[in-house]
Order: sequence, then C-alpha cells, then structure tokens
Amino acid sequence: MGFFSDFKTSLMRGDVLSLATAVVIGSAFSKIVGSAVEDVIMPIVGLITGGIDFTQKFVALNGESYENLVAAKKAGASVITYGNLVQAIINFIIISFFIFVVLRAAEKAKKKEIIPPTVPTGPNQLELLTQIRDLLKK
Repeated sequence: MGFFSDFKTSLMRGDVLSLATAVVIGSAFSKIVGSAVEDVIMPIVGLITGGIDFTQKFVALNGESYENLVAAKKAGASVITYGNLVQAIINFIIISFFIFVVLRAAEKAKKKEIIPPTVPTGPNQLELLTQIRDLLKK
C-alpha cells in the first residue's frame, strides 16, 4: 500500500471520526457554557460582590498609583494583574460547577431509561439432578 492509501485508511477509522465529532460538539458546547457564564452567572456574581470588576485589580511594580489598569499600561508601568487570575479562578469554578450539573442531569436521564425486567429462570441442570437424587434417597 502506498502512503496516501495508508493515510486514508487511518482517517477513516472510527476513532478519528469520533474524535472529530467530539471536537466539533465540544466547541459548540464551549460556546453555550461561555454564554451561560458570561451572560447569566457573572452578572449574579457581580451583584453578590458589589459590582467588583476583578480584571481591573492590579499592582504597579514601580510603586506609583494609577487610576486604572489602562492608565498604568499607558504610562508604561509594569503591572501584576492579579485580578485576571482571580477572575480566571472564579470562571473555572463556575464552569466546572455548570458542567457537573449538566453531566449529572445527563446521567440521571440515562438511568431513567426503561430496563427490561429479567425473566426469572428455573433451576439449572445441576440443581435439578441434585433434587432428583435427594428424592430418590427418600
């Protein structure tokens, strides 16, 4: 076989197609989760925290005080934007919780599928022979 036919065979295996499908669905799900976090959950978090915008929290390394992050960067100051880290941690916790809730709901829905009742089976051959032996002994 040639190189390209081997490559085609490799691409047509189920693993690659399943992975491609998972990537596309994951990308779409990421947009849903991102929208839920940014448009629904973060406004609630903002309300709870009193409207604090963590992305504007920073420390200027030159010791100067600046009105906001844009002013510090415009002045050329080196800054540690610790607020971005706090915001990323909050987003991670919220997204993780959101995915946990979705996966838990999916698992519960899967468990509710109708499982056909098992038909009771009679005694197996060994049990029958044992019963016959015991009856013959009597």
